[in-house]
Amino acid sequence: MKIGLEVHVQLPTRSKMFCSCPTTDAEAPNTHVCPVCLGMPGSRPVLNRQVLVYGIMLAKMLGCKIADTTWFSRKTYFYPDMSKSVQITQYDHPIGTGGLVMLNGKKPIRITRIHLEEDPGKTKRTSDMYSLIDYNRSGVPLAEIVTEPDISTPAEAREFLTQLIADIRATIDMPADGERSIRCDCNISVGKERCEVKNVTGVKNAERALTYEMVRQIKILKAGGKIERETRNFDEARGITYSARKKEFEADYGYIDEPDLGIFHIGKMAEGITIRESPAKMTVRLSAQYGIPEKMAKQLVSTSIDLAQFFETVAAEYGKDLAVKLVAGPVAGSWKEMEAAGRSPDAVLGTIGRFADGKITDTECSIEIKSEMTGIDAETASADAGDLEKIIADFLDANPKVLADYAKGNTKALNSAIGHVMKTAPGKFSSSDVVSAAKRIADSRI
Repeated sequence: MKIGLEVHVQLPTRSKMFCSCPTTDAEAPNTHVCPVCLGMPGSRPVLNRQVLVYGIMLAKMLGCKIADTTWFSRKTYFYPDMSKSVQITQYDHPIGTGGLVMLNGKKPIRITRIHLEEDPGKTKRTSDMYSLIDYNRSGVPLAEIVTEPDISTPAEAREFLTQLIADIRATIDMPADGERSIRCDCNISVGKERCEVKNVTGVKNAERALTYEMVRQIKILKAGGKIERETRNFDEARGITYSARKKEFEADYGYIDEPDLGIFHIGKMAEGITIRESPAKMTVRLSAQYGIPEKMAKQLVSTSIDLAQFFETVAAEYGKDLAVKLVAGPVAGSWKEMEAAGRSPDAVLGTIGRFADGKITDTECSIEIKSEMTGIDAETASADAGDLEKIIADFLDANPKVLADYAKGNTKALNSAIGHVMKTAPGKFSSSDVVSAAKRIADSRI
C-alpha cells in the first residue's frame, strides 16, 4: 500500500494573496471580496510579498531546494467556487522541490514540492437542486506541500500530519486554532491505480478516510474488480468516501504562465531568511545531545518550545541530571499554569541554584518551584506536597511488593502507586508531580 499526501496550509497573512481584502472570518458571506479576488474583467493581481516569505520559510523547514526564480501559472478549470474559471498557482517552477522529513527522526518521507496558490471559495449544498457559494475565502493564500507515496499506513499518515502541523505552526507562528485551517488531499493505492480523497480536514479524519478507502479498495481487488482512478469525497458523519468525479490528469488543466505577475527573483530573499529549529528536529537533537529518552524529549517539546529551551538553560548551568530531575519533573508539571498566569520561569533558576548548592532539599525545591510558577502560596503548596507524599507512602507501606519489584529494576512497578494517587485524589495533582514524588519516595526507601 502506498499513501501520498497533498497538504494545504492557509498562510497567516492579514490580507489575501493578490488583493487587500482581509483574510479574517467575516460575519456575512461574500463581504470580504473585491474585483481582483473575484476575477472580474479588467482587474489585475498584485502578489502579497509576505506570501513569498512564508513559502520560503516552509520550504527551508522541509529541506527543499529553493529556486532562484519562480513564477505563477493559470490552472484552467471551472467549478462554481472558482469564479474566474482559473486558479493562480505554481506549476513547473514551484518555490521549493526535493525536500525530506524524518518521521519521528527515523523514517524518511520525501517531499516532492511545495508551491503557492490561491484558495477557492466555499460551496454549501442546501438541497439536491441548489448550492450556495461564499467567496470570502477566495484568494486566501495557500502553501501546498506534496509528498512522495512513502507513507505505509493510515495510522502513519496521521502521525506524519501531526508532526508536520506542529512544525508548520512553529515555523510561521500559525495559531493552533481559530480562523486558519489545514486541509489534506489523500492519495492511496492498494494495487496499481490510486484514488484521491479531497479536502479532508483534521488528522483524525485523514486516518479515518484512508482506512475506509484502504478497506474499500482491498474488497474490490479481492472480488476481482478494478480500481478506477477517481476523485472521492469524505463524509465525516458516516465515515465513508464516495465518488465525486473521474480524476483529472495534469494535461487536462491547460496550464499557462500567468501574464499579470511576471517572474520573481527570490534567491537573495531566501538567503536572508532564517527559521527557528522545528519541534521534530529539536526533539531528535535533545535526545542525542543530552542522552535523554526520546519520549522525554518529545514531551518537553510538545508541552512548549520555551520549556525545552529552559531545559537546555538549566542543563548548561547545572548539568543534565538536574535538568531531568527538576525541569522534566515539577517545572514541566506547572508550565501550563505558569503560561496561563502570564508568569516567567526566571525566578525558578534561583531556586534550582539553591538546591544545586545544597541549601534546600528536593522536596522544598519542588514546593518552591510550584509556588513560583503558579502563584500558589508556599504553605498551600507544601500542604499539597505533604498530602501527596502521605498518599504514596501509605500505599507503599501497604504494598511492599511494589517497592521490592522497583528495587529489582522494574520501573513500571510504580505505575500502581501512581494510579492509586489519581484514583484517591482525582485532579488534585499533576501527573508529572505524582510521577516525580513516587520515584523520589521509592528511591529514598531502597
